[in-house]
Amino acid sequence: METITLFKEFRFEAAHKLPQVPAGHKCGRLHGHSFKVILNLEGDLDPLLGWVVDFADVKKAWAPLHEQLDHYYLNDIHGLENPTSEVLARWIGRKLSGSLGNLLRSVTVQ
Repeated sequence: METITLFKEFRFEAAHKLPQVPAGHKCGRLHGHSFKVILNLEGDLDPLLGWVVDFADVKKAWAPLHEQLDHYYLNDIHGLENPTSEVLARWIGRKLSGSLGNLLRSVTVQ
């Protein structure tokens, strides 16, 4: 089998603040971002279908997270009380691990 790496990009808008930064740090104040999430997917190329994964399945896996994140205050979401990009990437990865299984290699948040 031939292993293929794919990337799927999603976007959402959200507000947050970082409660653990030093007093006076600009990220400690309420602010918003246009977040970009990049899912790194890797798997064997299906010789019949010619793909690793149906992107419709990836979109379906992302949809509930988008609904939970888009235009919300991230600090109010369980597990995102300190919503740094790193914590957000870990949270997304954990949420998607069940539906995307072994295909999900990494999550990038920009």
